[in-house]
Amino acid sequence: MISKILIANRGEIALRVLRACKELGIATVAVHSTADADAMHVRLADESVCIGPPPSRDSYLNIHQIVAACEITGADAVHPGYGFLSENAKFADILDAHGITFIGPTADHIRIMGDKITAKETAKSLGIPVVPGSAGEVKPENALAIAREIGFPVLIKATAGGGGRGMKVARSEDDLSEAVSTARSEALAAFGNDAVYMEKYLGKPRHIEIQVIGDGEGNAIHLGERDCSLQRRHQKVWEEANSPALNVEQRMKIGEVCADAMRKLKYRGAGTIEFLYENGEFYFIEMNTRLQVEHPITEAITGIDLVHEQIRVASGAGLSVTQEEVVFSGHAIECRINAEDPRTFVPSPGTITHFHAPGGLGVRVDSGAYQGYRIPPYYDSLIGKLIVHGRTRVECMMRLRRVLDEFVIDGIKTTLPLFQDLINNQDIANGDYDIHWLEHYLAQPSE
Repeated sequence: MISKILIANRGEIALRVLRACKELGIATVAVHSTADADAMHVRLADESVCIGPPPSRDSYLNIHQIVAACEITGADAVHPGYGFLSENAKFADILDAHGITFIGPTADHIRIMGDKITAKETAKSLGIPVVPGSAGEVKPENALAIAREIGFPVLIKATAGGGGRGMKVARSEDDLSEAVSTARSEALAAFGNDAVYMEKYLGKPRHIEIQVIGDGEGNAIHLGERDCSLQRRHQKVWEEANSPALNVEQRMKIGEVCADAMRKLKYRGAGTIEFLYENGEFYFIEMNTRLQVEHPITEAITGIDLVHEQIRVASGAGLSVTQEEVVFSGHAIECRINAEDPRTFVPSPGTITHFHAPGGLGVRVDSGAYQGYRIPPYYDSLIGKLIVHGRTRVECMMRLRRVLDEFVIDGIKTTLPLFQDLINNQDIANGDYDIHWLEHYLAQPSE
């Protein structure tokens, strides 16, 4: 069994993993940059190791320093959280070579799903529905022929992409050349790889993702779906479980398709299979081979701790539940609280002068923030997640409205006012939105 886990991350996810470890009686090691010396997960961990200066490449992405921290502290496992090294196959390989357990999938599965083209081909071979698109890499000389075969509009995407970078829409033949050229340039700048592929652009889809977890031996289950359609620049803002757009039959059908695919793949650990959903059809986008930011809403409706399951599987103990034992209960919503201006989304680092987290039945706040904490300017602006659960979506929305009025963060700007606006919007109340809705809403002049 794992005895000591080094948490190779920072912020709310590092604290989230630490809490799970403590519940399981496992010792913890926090790593941190010099900018994060006073972070909450560092304060609460059994041991902490400074691994470098603020730039991520010199600390949280420094594999050598993290492995050294494992050896210094005797950590026999690493939990990567999300982001940073969580989907880095080289990191998983190096840990394995040092006899350190990587709490995640195999390096091979990370590689397969990390390349968009390979992931799509793999998904298709496993019976997962995919978006019509190119069979391989798209280059300037073959782009027009492929686009005509797919049919306009088309979406150009970086094969090694993420976060909306290296992604461009071509609505006609006149747009295509520039879209391909721009996507390739952006992909090269962001990922060091200019390879792109092409797929059908859907007009008003929802973003639906299925949570899966497998034991690496051919057993796998799904834990339902999350609706992540409220996005800004391809970044999720508000997530729901279950989706207002699906019924029980649709949910269980696509869930079983994904679970069956993971059984065939002998997938190990937690993962999320992401789809665009339109007119009753699901189209595979990608698979994230890690824990998702929005995993707490799945935990809320299933009562299953996903980090506990990750650690169990990595320890060789297998899954704690079968598919038949998974019970879905109620509705949950997560709001991502960012240190940003709620209209312009300009980052707002600084010192929190007053912090009051809401409480009550069905309320969870995942955050490493506290009064007096100084938010550094070097990292992602996510400072917390507000998760609310109710017996029905209506009850959940009512609870969320009350909770947003209780949540106080002073000294910096946050996105809390945006959620106070959204909770009172009729489209949101009706669950009537798609992946473009929030962009259109934010483009409207503020009153």
